[in-house]
Amino acid sequence: MVADWEDVMKSLLSSAIIALVLGTPHSARAQSEVTLIAPGGIQAAIEQLIPGFERKTGHKVKATFGSGLGTKAQVTRGEAFDVPIVQPPFPELLASGFVIPTSATALARVEVGIAVRQGAPKPDISTPEALRRALMAAKSVAYPNAAGGAAAGVSFEGTLKKLGIAEPMEPKLKRAQGGAGAMAMVAKGEAEIGLTFLSEMNDPGIDIVGPLPQKVSSPTALVGFISTHAKDPAAARALLEYLSSPDASAVYEAHHMRTNH
Repeated sequence: MVADWEDVMKSLLSSAIIALVLGTPHSARAQSEVTLIAPGGIQAAIEQLIPGFERKTGHKVKATFGSGLGTKAQVTRGEAFDVPIVQPPFPELLASGFVIPTSATALARVEVGIAVRQGAPKPDISTPEALRRALMAAKSVAYPNAAGGAAAGVSFEGTLKKLGIAEPMEPKLKRAQGGAGAMAMVAKGEAEIGLTFLSEMNDPGIDIVGPLPQKVSSPTALVGFISTHAKDPAAARALLEYLSSPDASAVYEAHHMRTNH
């Protein structure tokens, strides 16, 4: 019996040592989850990048996407996310104390563009004057509803004001739920042309015309932070570093976004 007990104890001790050497690091890493919140304009790229980060680090990522203004408001209210990605300007975000200012990391820039139904003629939008003519000639124009916090919608409404056609365009405007909604309206023939961030133009039933002239439509930057709520600041920093790496830049550019790499 004594010998048997000693054998059992030795077996248990060996198992514990093996688990400590081999199992614990993996288990600890598997249990570490990084939460991220971001606008829909960067969603497709982030979702493509997450698996590579998880394989490389062992950390899991839980990502939530919303409107540009809505995302910013969530962070400003103090909702707990490890890594928020937001669009400038964000003075209220910095003033809230819920992000670490020195952690600001530029990820990519995205432009508002125009799309038409697949196979339809593409209008000339190469200059502000050409864009103005194209918009005025269109029977209907779909874009994300700015009232819902869509940054692309806010940007486009600013463009209409710069072009001096906000009032005459109003009867033609069709406000959609997000960029995907605007593109779906174009694909179904419910709107002649549609506008949203180029990175959101993923509907197979559309053709991308191109970005709006920068004189009347500035690119929107996307910046990541480490939250003061971060449960594991090191994991949050690792995610930001991965999302701002040269490899990540290739993914952004494939989704019609621009980077500094």
